[in-house]
Amino acid sequence: MELRLYDTLSREKRAFVPLDPRNVRMYVCGPTVYDFAHIGNARPVIVFDVLFRLLRHLYGEAHVKYVRNITDVDDKINDRAARDFPGLPLNEAIRKVTEQTGKQFHADVDALGALRPSVEPRATEHIGEMREIIERLVKGGFAYVAEDHVLFSPQAMNAANSTLPRYGALSKRSLDEMIAGARVDVAPYKRDATDFVLWKPSKPGEPSWPSPSGIKAEGRPGWHVECSAMAWKHLGEHFDIHGGGIDLVFPHHENEVAQTCCAFHRERMANYWMHNGFLQVESEKMSKSLGNFITIHELLADWPGEVLRLNMLKTHYRSPIDWTMKSLEESAKTLDDWYRVAADVAPGKPAASVVDPLLDDLNTPLAIAALHGLRSSDVPALAGSLRLLGFLSESAAQWEGRKQQASGVDAKEVEGLIAERTAARSRKDFKESDRIRDLLAAMGVAIKDSKDGTTWEFSR
Repeated sequence: MELRLYDTLSREKRAFVPLDPRNVRMYVCGPTVYDFAHIGNARPVIVFDVLFRLLRHLYGEAHVKYVRNITDVDDKINDRAARDFPGLPLNEAIRKVTEQTGKQFHADVDALGALRPSVEPRATEHIGEMREIIERLVKGGFAYVAEDHVLFSPQAMNAANSTLPRYGALSKRSLDEMIAGARVDVAPYKRDATDFVLWKPSKPGEPSWPSPSGIKAEGRPGWHVECSAMAWKHLGEHFDIHGGGIDLVFPHHENEVAQTCCAFHRERMANYWMHNGFLQVESEKMSKSLGNFITIHELLADWPGEVLRLNMLKTHYRSPIDWTMKSLEESAKTLDDWYRVAADVAPGKPAASVVDPLLDDLNTPLAIAALHGLRSSDVPALAGSLRLLGFLSESAAQWEGRKQQASGVDAKEVEGLIAERTAARSRKDFKESDRIRDLLAAMGVAIKDSKDGTTWEFSR
């Protein structure tokens, strides 16, 4: 069975044919490091980690290159730095913020079971590539200088008599629709409302670099050109897959396509554009004003990262996901069972019943359903399939020990209470038996009676 991926540009599922099977290349937009990442940010991390693992499974680990950037120059970073370190020069404060939040991000996504990308470039390390792209765009007539800004002109792109794509093709919007539906910066130096910034002057104290195109004042790049530059540097002018959240289709990815294709006179930037759907919390849009804004860090205080991972993968990546406590509890119970059954078993080859749904545009819900079937039929294949999906990172004993530590319950105390309950049941003191059962439940311990005795586990 061949790998098929849904391409946002063509709006259809297409067979995946890499440009070079020995060098499969994927770029995914990463975090802007100014605060803890929220659970919505975890979705592309987990989704494209599964794709990364699947591509490595198909083409070999040495033949897949995954680039996920870090944006470390941004207005939000500047604001956070000024707020948290008011006594420091802004550049020094920015460095502290980006170092701290970068470490936080890595700790969080490591806990989610995500592999580190092959390359994780930082925007500030690629200013030279940004300047070169901007110079190419100005020289080609696709960008212009105005009041120490450099702006890209979608009108000029669409007027070019060439094989360039049409601006708006990715998001399926006309220029008029983009003006009506987007937050367009109104500025007197713009030739057209849809023109967007490639480079802008820096304010006093802000990070700044020598500007391109003969501008004397120092400045800094616009957000969109950062990803074009990093993708070009590490993957080339044309590569296989570009991914990110559905909210990035316009304007970010639309502008990336425009910059890259016009700078290098390419018909395409990436052969496949993949986007994951939105995330809600308890059926509501996540927002700080509603009080349901949840960070990965906060969730990891209560749940193992693999529980969050499974909970995310139970919904197809292109569909909206409703993040609920009930679903988390179900995911935790499922993982408890998988760890008991498969964690200490030598893994076999991932089962075709799991791999085949993944080949069909990462159909993780169907793959997870197949995992349940393997539990009773082929435990080694279950173990191998779970590891392919990024699960079973520790032994069954480690998993149980972590649950015990998180619950704060003493296993010896539990065993003692169960012995007391068994004695009460044998003397038909059911009132006492029920009291101990309720006490154990309040401690977060679930018990199960059978003809062979009473077993227990930590619940959540």
